[in-house]
Amino acid sequence: MNDKTPQPENVEPDISTFRHTPRPAHKTSVAAVLARISITQLTLAVLVVIFLWQWLDGHRAIDDMQQQLAKKIAEMDGTSKAYQILLAQDQDQVRELSVKVATLETRYAEAQNQRAALEALYNDLSVSRDETALAEVEQLLLSAGQQLQLSANVKAALIAMQSADARLQRMDRPAFNGLRKAISQDMDKLRALPSVDIVGINLQLDNLIAVVDELPLVYQQRATKRKEAMQAAAPKDETAWQRLLREMWHEAKQLIRIEDTGKAEIPLLPPDQEYFLRENLKLRLLSARLALLSRDEDSFKQELKTAQQWTAHYFDNKSNEGARMLSSLKKLAASSISIELADISPSLQAVRNYRLTHEGAIDRNLPKKTAR
Repeated sequence: MNDKTPQPENVEPDISTFRHTPRPAHKTSVAAVLARISITQLTLAVLVVIFLWQWLDGHRAIDDMQQQLAKKIAEMDGTSKAYQILLAQDQDQVRELSVKVATLETRYAEAQNQRAALEALYNDLSVSRDETALAEVEQLLLSAGQQLQLSANVKAALIAMQSADARLQRMDRPAFNGLRKAISQDMDKLRALPSVDIVGINLQLDNLIAVVDELPLVYQQRATKRKEAMQAAAPKDETAWQRLLREMWHEAKQLIRIEDTGKAEIPLLPPDQEYFLRENLKLRLLSARLALLSRDEDSFKQELKTAQQWTAHYFDNKSNEGARMLSSLKKLAASSISIELADISPSLQAVRNYRLTHEGAIDRNLPKKTAR
């Protein structure tokens, strides 16, 4: 326990003790004031001081916060103005971009329209080009068929079909492969046919026709041989009297002449009949040439047989011209000009079917294009 007895708080201090202690006047008054202040009042005073201090500190904190808030507001104000400026710039850029996008959309629409027009034009040109190519190929195949049917000219028909195949090859279209295959098969048929030299036989007939006017007749062989004998016996340095005597002697020897002509009767023709004989022989050879071009083997052989008989009967077969004429006629009559023609209609039919199918597809697509 504490030996000291607690003093009551309201006990007034002894004033006499203060009198004996020398202190300043103001201190005495403060002490007196303090002596008169109770614990409760002192507590209240402390609380007031604390409150005032807190109030001042809070007011100072509020002032600081207001200043900071003012700074923040000022900064936000500046930032807002900067943002407004940036927003205005962004809006201007957006407007410019909108104008550019609208321009681009317009140009894109124009480009799309031009592309559609170009595609339509290309399709039209492609269709027109295909139709033209197919028409040319069909015409060439028709020409090849006519060459075979009318004149049996295999070479000309083969050339026409090769031209048709080359026309399709230049198009370079996979859709034409089937047509080229059909044409190739028909060309193989033509190549497999036996070769007949129509041109060579035709040239031989032309040569025989040209030689007809030079063929000597049977009754002309005597005068020809006599003239040749006189020319062969004539010396180089004979005089006019010697030539006269030689010719007279030669004529005297020719008064009587025995010769085996091999014919029971020698045909004697007047000059006008001789002309018609040669012309008729030419007509026979021309008829043989027409039969050759039309591949009529029976007519060809018959005309050559008739020409051969006339040559043997009316013309001198012992002469060089007559012997060559007969030999050529026999050789030509032995030639075979008839061949079994190949059927090249499958390629022509394939082209026509493709054209019909292609035109049908185009007609079906026309309403769709109109609807667009």
